[in-house]
Amino acid sequence: MTPDYLVSAAIDVAEEGMRQGEIPIGAVVEMGGRIISSAFTRDISLGRRLVHADLLAMIAADEQLGWGPRPHPVRLAVNLEPCLMCVGAAMALKVNEIYYGLESPADGGSAVAATWPTSPDLPWYAAPTITGGIRRAEVQDQFRRYRDRAPASGLRSWADTLVALPEPPV
Repeated sequence: MTPDYLVSAAIDVAEEGMRQGEIPIGAVVEMGGRIISSAFTRDISLGRRLVHADLLAMIAADEQLGWGPRPHPVRLAVNLEPCLMCVGAAMALKVNEIYYGLESPADGGSAVAATWPTSPDLPWYAAPTITGGIRRAEVQDQFRRYRDRAPASGLRSWADTLVALPEPPV
């Protein structure tokens, strides 16, 4: 499965979340050419803060994979750049690669992951390779549609910031 396909799948999951009244953030976990879990953010319906799409998808994948060795690399795709908490969870799950669509300057964890030192004591606890900007315009459109119908709130203001992000320099 290509990174483009995986981010597209995460966008579809985010659409389902938005249809259910959630913030449009979706994630999928892939291993061995098969999506093994998916989730959308559940902040609104559950009234909690630690129910991010990527974290929920990784928890579901972890329940399937257990502690043993992975026969194939594990990849995570999210429509929005993972936060620092979710990047840390990806490291604990031994995710090899993360793909995302739109950067999240307020809370994105890519910059920290890029400088994460690998310790000889825990060599497997290493930052995954992270690639962003995949289907970026589609994700920005998701947040535009969310913002246009969301009640005035901090989440709407945050979505407005994501919608207003300029194209990154080439």
